[in-house]
Amino acid sequence: MATWNSRGLRGSALEELINRTNDAYALNHLALIQKIPTPITPITIDKETRHITLAYFDQKSTVDYIGAIQGIPVCFDAKECHTDTFPLQNIHEHQVEFMCQFEQQQGVAFFLIHYTKRDVFYYLTLNKLLVFWERMQKGGRKSFRFEELDENFFFSAGHGCALVPYLEPLQRDLDSRG
Repeated sequence: MATWNSRGLRGSALEELINRTNDAYALNHLALIQKIPTPITPITIDKETRHITLAYFDQKSTVDYIGAIQGIPVCFDAKECHTDTFPLQNIHEHQVEFMCQFEQQQGVAFFLIHYTKRDVFYYLTLNKLLVFWERMQKGGRKSFRFEELDENFFFSAGHGCALVPYLEPLQRDLDSRG
């Protein structure tokens, strides 16, 4: 049984930026993306603030976000990385399986990674992840390095309505699929 505590708030700033971006995309009729809540069962609740202080996860979650962009079904997960090496243990096998099944249904699955030290975002395609994943499964590195990533999928924080403007790298992903 996995438990939730303050470590569960990691990535909450990134998720807030993505949530605000998704709200702006919806307002401008560009996309309709929903945050998928992780199902939890509370164990301890602070009586004064009525906040959950300890809980356990009911089931494995799949992805953070799911929806449609201009008629294209998409799902993605948001991750933060504080160094130039991203540990694959931050991605779970059931997530990879779900994303593979999602793409088999003609959807697009990807990860948004915020490299906080560099303050740059990366759009990681499922296909690129699978290269690293298979390498790990064959006994290779259990991580990937910043230098191994395709420079065409890096992007910076936006200004105005799109704080995490992931539609441009998504378009590059779609264009590369033919």
